[in-house]
Amino acid sequence: MASETGAIVVRVFPAAPEGGNPAPIMLEASEMTAADIQDVARRYGHKSGFVVAKDPGSDADFRFRYFVPNHEMEMCGHATIGALWLLREAGRIENPEVGIDTLSGRIDAVVPASGPIAVSQPAGVVEPLSSAQTALVCGVLGIAFEDLSEPDAVNARTSRTKTLLPLKSADRLHTLAPRFDAIERICEEIGSTGLYPFAPGMGERVVHARQFPKSSGYPEDAATGIAASALAFGLLHWERAAATDTVTVRQGEAMGRASEISIRFRSGETGVDGCWIVGTCAVDG
Repeated sequence: MASETGAIVVRVFPAAPEGGNPAPIMLEASEMTAADIQDVARRYGHKSGFVVAKDPGSDADFRFRYFVPNHEMEMCGHATIGALWLLREAGRIENPEVGIDTLSGRIDAVVPASGPIAVSQPAGVVEPLSSAQTALVCGVLGIAFEDLSEPDAVNARTSRTKTLLPLKSADRLHTLAPRFDAIERICEEIGSTGLYPFAPGMGERVVHARQFPKSSGYPEDAATGIAASALAFGLLHWERAAATDTVTVRQGEAMGRASEISIRFRSGETGVDGCWIVGTCAVDG
């Protein structure tokens, strides 16, 4: 149900009755100024998605904008799925293959008549951090090198750079107590938009993760599709996943908002050339 702002809050990637990442979505934001849109994101305190008018000449089906309380974002996986889910509910999806213009460029989506929605991401880029940089990240998260399952952290990106820190234990992951006042400074120093520690879970290609964003205006995300896609390419880098695998990322458990994100690799003639972020939604409340 729409609020007085016109936004509908959906929970994206829910894995429990209270799970998923809340995303305020506005399906009619074409007449809003950037300041108006920013105010909506600040009011709700979450990543928010807005369906706005397409640019002249665009052959996309829709154009989306994304805001967190502190700034505009180029792309947001869970807000994209939330907006597409609501557009489907409103009868505005004419073809299951959907093109969307975003600040990060054109993205594709597959929106079936019911069930999970898939959003595309380009091939990931993985860049190992130095031992000194890894030590900085460990310091802000309050962990020791002995907690790591790989020698160094990496920066990985599809749309935005996330710092992946592989831990040995999910129990250790869920008890992290970061120095939140230092995260923005460390992310600036290492060229990252968020810290994404993770640990193996039960079952093949299942991992648990937590996302501590650089400067979004809140300390932690319950589910982060862009970070999960970066993580999938990190797993390829460490040879913990193969191109034919589906990676399941469980997030939000330490927040009481259990979430589950599926990442499917997409392959072309030259190998893996991208991935799909796959998930569903529920209306909040």
